[in-house]
Amino acid sequence: MIIDKINMKRCLLGCNFLIIASACSVNLKEKGQMADEEQHEKPNIIVIYADDVGLGDISAYGANLIKTPNIDMLAEGGIRFTSAYATSAMCTPSRYSLLTGIYAFRLEGAGILSAEDPLLIEPGSVTLPGVLRENGYRTAVIGKWHLGLGATSGGVDWNGIIKPGPLEVGFDESFLLPVTNDRVPTVYIDGHRVYNLSPEDDPLLVRYPEEGHHEFQEEQFGRDSRAAYEPLVGDLPTGLSHPELLIYGADEQHSGTIVNGISRIGHMDGGQSAWWDDEEMTFVFAEKAEDFIYHNQDDPFFLFLSMHQNHVPRLPNPKFAGSSGVGLRGDCVVELDWIVGEIMRILKETGLEENTLVIFTSDNGPVLFDGYDDGALENHNDHDPNGGFRGGKYIAFEGGTRMPTIAYWPSIIEPGMVSDALISQVDFLATFTSLAGGKLPDDIHFDSEDMLPVLLGKSNKGREQVVQQSSDGLGIRKGKWKYIEPATRSAWAYNRHNLGEPNPMHINPLNSNEYLFDLESDPGEINNLAGDHPGQLKELRELLDSVRYLF
Repeated sequence: MIIDKINMKRCLLGCNFLIIASACSVNLKEKGQMADEEQHEKPNIIVIYADDVGLGDISAYGANLIKTPNIDMLAEGGIRFTSAYATSAMCTPSRYSLLTGIYAFRLEGAGILSAEDPLLIEPGSVTLPGVLRENGYRTAVIGKWHLGLGATSGGVDWNGIIKPGPLEVGFDESFLLPVTNDRVPTVYIDGHRVYNLSPEDDPLLVRYPEEGHHEFQEEQFGRDSRAAYEPLVGDLPTGLSHPELLIYGADEQHSGTIVNGISRIGHMDGGQSAWWDDEEMTFVFAEKAEDFIYHNQDDPFFLFLSMHQNHVPRLPNPKFAGSSGVGLRGDCVVELDWIVGEIMRILKETGLEENTLVIFTSDNGPVLFDGYDDGALENHNDHDPNGGFRGGKYIAFEGGTRMPTIAYWPSIIEPGMVSDALISQVDFLATFTSLAGGKLPDDIHFDSEDMLPVLLGKSNKGREQVVQQSSDGLGIRKGKWKYIEPATRSAWAYNRHNLGEPNPMHINPLNSNEYLFDLESDPGEINNLAGDHPGQLKELRELLDSVRYLF
């Protein structure tokens, strides 16, 4: 069904851009025939969420060696943001904030999770998919989850019912990469069960070393002697016991069970019928997304398409091998661009493009080496994945959280717009609730702000400030000023970035002091002005504390 463009724009103005679909009555077209009656139609919402993709990885933001024509098409036909942020420089906290509208630093344990960590979002709490479902949407998550599964620590029974999970926090359908593609178990979760798990298989068992996630990285970038040379479950080859089986080498943290020639974090055994094929993963997600869109084209839907590119391990489909000028890492971005094109093709074929808001963004900044010797350092060819900003994944600098962000809705958003308005992914909850004609409960405080006019290009007045979480502690930006609190910095995060020569991502570690940057004159965050502007320093320090201790 195709929404009438002129009527929709008139309705949008009359509704002050806040409750578009529920307040507008429009004539609809289906198969070229006018509908016999007027009816209300809410826009579909698709969020395509990249992983470890920086501003400089997208050609619409200036990449030269990596070409992303499908993402560029969204930018050319919509609005491209230059001051849009993930809430964290790490993946789990960013996802938590996007789905709950609450900064993840408020929740104890909202770090980088393993497959043995329970569901981070409390079932029954207010979530983005839950609010949209209450307002008539069919909701689905397809792709990377990384928000925990089950009710208790120590993992779940991978051979039985796996819950609570996405279906308990507002999603009607889910097809998951349960953690990250560098961790066991290397299986998909379809609803409450492992996808394609055969009862003829040995039971699927999963076990992680006792060392914490980053303890492997503290000594010699993860090459300490505490790693388990023998598998913790079963007897399958590991990266340490059988390095000759690897496509490329890995540090000890990533030297667990070998799957598809790549060793992973952790150990597993059994369930081989369900193991994924890394090279086919993007095609699997594309097929699941297509099925969801086709089956729900007559009603409003929300699709959270959470991709794995270009998180390690990087093993793109052979179709994309050599498609960029920066090796496997760039090839994965090209593969990501392909699925964006597939989603747009499906929307066109179903006649849904005019009435679908498509958001493209990423969970945190880029990293070249992240545990695997995949050539990312050797083949970067002077490519700058941060687009001129400093830092990257894990780090408090702008490169860790300032994300490529594009909004596309051809019947509403004027093409070719660029906005420097300050927005955050934590705002998606309030913004999409407004778009759906819903209302958030008054008795719960959310960090989310309604940015619908900004997202649609009708206003350039973004939020007053945005908090940035990282392994370095918290930072806050207000206007041109950026403040980073004093904290104990994470040596492992800088170890990840300060490898190899030449390397465009070399980052001098922060010391434990507080920092103040003028992003207008110093977007690379080189000059610490904390001693030169004590009044501004005090203002941002107090502003951060006021947000931190708000509730």
